[in-house]
Amino acid sequence: MNIELLTIDSARTSVLEKETTATALVDAFYARIATEDGAIGAYLTLCKERAYRQAARIDALADKGDALPPLAGVPVAIKDVFTTKDVRTTAGSKILENFIAPYDATVVAKLEEAGAIILGKTNCDEFAMGSSNENSGFHPVRNPRDHSRVPGGSSGGSAAAVAAGTAVASLGSDTGGSIRQPAAFCGVVGLMPTYGRVSRYGLIAFASSLDHPGPFGKTVKDVAIMLQAIAGRDPLDSTTADVPVPNFCGHIGQPVDGMKIGVPLEYFEDGLDAEVRAAVEFGMQELVNAGAEVIPISLPHTAYAIPTYYVIATAEASSNLARFDGVRYGLRSGEAKTLSEMYRRTRDAGFGAEVKRRIMLGTYVLSAGYYDAYYLKAQRVRSLLARDFDQAFTTVDAIITPTTPTVAFKLGEKTDDPLAMYLADIYTVTADLAGIPAISIPCGKSKEGLPIGMQILGKHFDEASILRVAHVAEHALASRLV
Repeated sequence: MNIELLTIDSARTSVLEKETTATALVDAFYARIATEDGAIGAYLTLCKERAYRQAARIDALADKGDALPPLAGVPVAIKDVFTTKDVRTTAGSKILENFIAPYDATVVAKLEEAGAIILGKTNCDEFAMGSSNENSGFHPVRNPRDHSRVPGGSSGGSAAAVAAGTAVASLGSDTGGSIRQPAAFCGVVGLMPTYGRVSRYGLIAFASSLDHPGPFGKTVKDVAIMLQAIAGRDPLDSTTADVPVPNFCGHIGQPVDGMKIGVPLEYFEDGLDAEVRAAVEFGMQELVNAGAEVIPISLPHTAYAIPTYYVIATAEASSNLARFDGVRYGLRSGEAKTLSEMYRRTRDAGFGAEVKRRIMLGTYVLSAGYYDAYYLKAQRVRSLLARDFDQAFTTVDAIITPTTPTVAFKLGEKTDDPLAMYLADIYTVTADLAGIPAISIPCGKSKEGLPIGMQILGKHFDEASILRVAHVAEHALASRLV
């Protein structure tokens, strides 16, 4: 069995039809991790005892002939910002290097209830702050398509694990593009659901009003199945929405005849790589050939998205990370003689440079005298960005843009220029600010063979429509991705 090509359907079917066992799949994936992951660095922690225990449960169900859950026997990886009971949970930071979580995140519990087997925790930018996965407190992740390049961030480990075939699917989090951007760089599918569709309980917060848990997979159907398993109201998270969860897979395969697809002019201006533009335009033409209508639209406040995002995100990060003080959990400096000195020494030793930078920025914009000038103004602009999308969706069913302005860049290329790094998320932060769902699918390759991603955005809680469009595009573009 060629395990690196397994999808959720094929992995589950192989267990259901007794072509293999869940335990044998776990054996095979751990063997592949041992041979492949040393060069990539996608995993931080493996949870073998937990994985084999779940595999034995699935095999017992299969042996008895009982109905198997939708993810039965499917090996998955979890971004290390989600708590996992009795398993190390670091958020990619030295400050939590030895932290063992006392409970499972809701999404983790739901995946296991659906039969998934958790292989381990994936590397990420520290506290999900980054666009390249070079900000991990442990080691960078390398792109499986080209080890000299970044996999994207912050969920680079989760994307890389799927791309490298060391997991069938994975879970990430998206605050400003951290699912869609690495999906584009690694040539996999990444879905960010509507804010409130999926519980954040157990997600170590970066920016609470922007964090979206979501899945990676090899196919659009993979992420639809994952979303089905993790979506829904959670009494442990008051920000989850009490709205119906549709049958997402039921929309896979439906035609796009008559659908109106908006193309925002602001996303195709200077700064977009020519090869990326050509690949995305080819993808749009394939949708036209399939019966959709492409309509030019405008999202006029797009130019303000990056500064708005970095004011709001850093302000929330400054507040959220105040809890890491050496008192309750995580690293504690043993050299301090006073409480305030312990705070300073603990945070200095535990936090990396990018996290410190964002905490300082966030504290500044929340400080007296600057709150109105920066934070309050950013929240007003956020409302304008959301209104742009609301108005656009009165005339179109979905919106298509590039996922990223370029293909994956070289390791170290942008580490000395934070502003250039931040601009890697220029096409993705708008959806986070507006709280709408978005998906990135592969739509072609550069001359160097590097993946290019196409982003599809939808209305609030209308993941079904973007999955429908993405599935049609995926099949139309399949020959360009070989």
